[in-house]
Amino acid sequence: MSETKFDRRMLEVLVCPQTRAQLTYDSKTQELVSKAAHLAYPIRNGIPIMLVDEARKLD
Repeated sequence: MSETKFDRRMLEVLVCPQTRAQLTYDSKTQELVSKAAHLAYPIRNGIPIMLVDEARKLD
């Protein structure tokens, strides 16, 4: 079973649900990072999970 890759074109339309700020893609951790909110949203099977409750807090 191969893992679905994240389509980077989604970065053009996705924003942080908390701050509405631009996101960056971290391919190593498979996360979308909101520097403004200090949160990292997970990407599972190529699908970004854009829920604040699912996001990892960044230092």
